[in-house]
Amino acid sequence: MGFFEGKKGLILGVANDRSIAWAIAKRIIDEGGECGFSHLPDREDDEKKRNKGRVEKALKKLGDGYQPAFLEPLDVQSDEQIEAIMKVAADKFGKIDFLLHSMAFAHPNDLNGDTIETSRDGFKMAMDISAYSLIAVCNAAKSILSENASVLCMSYFGGEKIVPGYNVMGICKAALEASMRYMAYDLGPAGVRVNALSAGPVKTISGVGAGVGPMMKMYEHVAPMCRNITLSEVGDSGAFLLSEMAGGISGEVMHVDGGYNAMGSPGRLVEFIPKD
Repeated sequence: MGFFEGKKGLILGVANDRSIAWAIAKRIIDEGGECGFSHLPDREDDEKKRNKGRVEKALKKLGDGYQPAFLEPLDVQSDEQIEAIMKVAADKFGKIDFLLHSMAFAHPNDLNGDTIETSRDGFKMAMDISAYSLIAVCNAAKSILSENASVLCMSYFGGEKIVPGYNVMGICKAALEASMRYMAYDLGPAGVRVNALSAGPVKTISGVGAGVGPMMKMYEHVAPMCRNITLSEVGDSGAFLLSEMAGGISGEVMHVDGGYNAMGSPGRLVEFIPKD
């Protein structure tokens, strides 16, 4: 019997079968959990329905026998769509035991330049999608969250310290982590826990697109564990935080980065610095 047996919940933000959200969802499903999924809305002129299709393709890799409870479009900038997916969840599940928020976006023009050059409209959009959406989702879900339910959002070390190239998204992650703590306080009296998982660099499609290769090489030398993390390790940790095994944990940022965040110096990387 799996530790999610009889548990039901929402997975918001799976893009494909190489995403962190997918790794967490897969572990939950393997442990007996039942999941409803969101997908990015398809454009009206997109006959191939690519956004929904990517998630459907990922779900098929679980085996022909697996069927998600539902798969609904979700634009987190739309309160109407947030309310709509919560209604679907309520109709299907009644109450939900876990909710994964794994959504972030900033315009490439604002990510590729210096942070100081971030556009006003780009900043508003990035903060709306990447940080405010957690507040909006928690507010819409509060009536269907079961006692002892758990909410988890995804962060990164760039929200705590300067990570060149992460730029405006680092500001968004700082706001997301602060929002998480206040959601933990607001939902705590109902028995609901809210946490964040801060993963080190992994080879997701978005990570590869952002050029995590050099970052991963650095982590190998700086992190106490002398290696990078795996996608399955992040999935295990995320599932743990969403389970009742983490029943006494709320308002926390769990780092899954081989200990990189604990370092106060370049560690073993100094061996590669030329000596005078």
